[in-house]
Amino acid sequence: MDVDRIHRWLAEESYWARGRSREAHEVAMSGSRNYGVFDAESGRQLGYARAITDGATFAWIADVFVDPAARGRGVGKRIMAGIIDDLKPLGLKRTALFTEDAQGLYEQFGFEQLKDAKSWMLRWGEGFAPVG
Repeated sequence: MDVDRIHRWLAEESYWARGRSREAHEVAMSGSRNYGVFDAESGRQLGYARAITDGATFAWIADVFVDPAARGRGVGKRIMAGIIDDLKPLGLKRTALFTEDAQGLYEQFGFEQLKDAKSWMLRWGEGFAPVG
């Protein structure tokens, strides 16, 4: 994994991790299953995602990012297919994610928007609550 590239993507270009420190990024990666798609000729990383899981009941897919120059080439689909294939043998009851802009991609892999979110709860960390 090109940790420098991934950190730059997330800390500078994503809407969900903007400003994330390098230290926080490395800790997040070390506690996750990490996935990447790489250019076959140059070896350059084109996309990244990670899954946080207990390995038995639940996973959370996070930090899915495709290099803007590689978008529209199936990189997101390859990342998601790899994640699904990797997690399938675990027999997880639930796999979740949060997205504001890629519902169509995730729906192709069986994800559904919550129809009734009353069962889900969220506790924001200090200083991280959304504005508005």
